[in-house]
Amino acid sequence: MTANDPARRIRDAAEALQPALVAIRRDIHAHPELAFEETRTAGIVAAELARLGIPHRTGVGRTGVLGVVEGARPGPTLAIRADMDALPIHEETGLPFASTIAGKMHACGHDIHTATLLGVGAVLKDLAPMLAGRVLLVFQPAEEVLEGAAAMIADGAADGIDLALGFHNQPDLPVGTFGFARGACLAAADRFDLVVRGKSGHAAHPYAAIDPIVAAASFVAQVQTVVSREVKPIHPAVVTIGSFQGGATYNIIPERVHLKGSVRTLHTEARDTAEAAIRRLATGLEAAMRVTCALDYQRKVPPLVNDDRVLEPVLAAIRAQFGDTPQEGEPSMGSEDFAEFAARAPAFQLRIGSGAPGRADRLHNAGYQPDEACIQLGVQALTRAALDLLA
Repeated sequence: MTANDPARRIRDAAEALQPALVAIRRDIHAHPELAFEETRTAGIVAAELARLGIPHRTGVGRTGVLGVVEGARPGPTLAIRADMDALPIHEETGLPFASTIAGKMHACGHDIHTATLLGVGAVLKDLAPMLAGRVLLVFQPAEEVLEGAAAMIADGAADGIDLALGFHNQPDLPVGTFGFARGACLAAADRFDLVVRGKSGHAAHPYAAIDPIVAAASFVAQVQTVVSREVKPIHPAVVTIGSFQGGATYNIIPERVHLKGSVRTLHTEARDTAEAAIRRLATGLEAAMRVTCALDYQRKVPPLVNDDRVLEPVLAAIRAQFGDTPQEGEPSMGSEDFAEFAARAPAFQLRIGSGAPGRADRLHNAGYQPDEACIQLGVQALTRAALDLLA
């Protein structure tokens, strides 16, 4: 086996690691932690990096961990990122390693991601003499609330990076396959709170009150026109009202209504259009319905844009490792705060098939069961990608 043909070396190493990585994954799965609570998970990561002799620091972005694999020669810095947090979902899988914490579950596979990146670190540590540059192993908290990447970056996690590589398990792809999308592959995520304040009163005398429920309902209907009548049809966008809270009983017009909404867009122009429209509709509601509106509009993360300068070499690396070409797919209106790293360096997010035979699971589902074979396959793909990017 030569340095120019590392496929078997990577495959044998990943397959040998698989039992230990599955054990780590199941341990993390049984003890899920929500955003910025990942102290136990971070401790497992730090202990494993220490065992491997990989220098690292903890407490990055509150609960993140940053490891470094130094190559033998100078070269670029590649960041590979995995997320660690769980979701506030009660697990219903019945697995022997199911969540031991009521109302918390790894229903998005971040336990899979954490174990996979640990495997990548282990294999790259042995391959370090073949690397020209360095690899940052980024174990990130709080992806599900879209705040962990920014927190780590504020603590220096993106300083000096030249390339960034992300990945996500994909249950709609069979295990053993890989996927990708070109360009903007995941949407910008923004959210807003709108408090509509009227004047409370008796339900029998609405003329003596100012009804915020009617006004808020009017806003819900109007905001649907943002996508249908203001955003270009070729620019995907989604505006959703996820919460409508107001009133407590049958015969009282309440004082206020609180709406919570989200906005997803793939293009900057659509993002700007949607925000401006929502602000205008809230202002117009005051004049039209005699209410007052307090709008808190927050831009969370930008679109995740895959850069061909990273995408193409990674696809070539996967073809070299597995002999198969990853499947090109469509963008998604879901969001990912790996976009914060992609906004700072050329980046690519790889889709790793995790669909188990005979199952049709989806992410964020109480019964989600990814095929654990995706761990060692992900280790192979990401290790080979890193090796070729830093060759």
